[in-house]
Amino acid sequence: MARVCQYNYCFLARVLLNYFAMLEGYLTTKEVAEKLGVSVGRVKQLVAEKRLPAIKIGNTNLVKEEDLSLVEDRLNGRPPKATSKE
Repeated sequence: MARVCQYNYCFLARVLLNYFAMLEGYLTTKEVAEKLGVSVGRVKQLVAEKRLPAIKIGNTNLVKEEDLSLVEDRLNGRPPKATSKE
């Protein structure tokens, strides 16, 4: 019986994902990564840090295209090391 419930959840998640994907202005994490020039993992990290708002459906995060402006001005890479003056 647990498999039936799990199947129904997965089906519902797929239906909702397709519904939101049809909406204009929503991007998947892969599309966001391509637009920002970063990895999918980095996009997921930005969502987890709440620097990039997203709607989670199943295992997929959907991001509004206009929300990309919130992270476009971020600094890339590691911060420079502090040089010690002795």
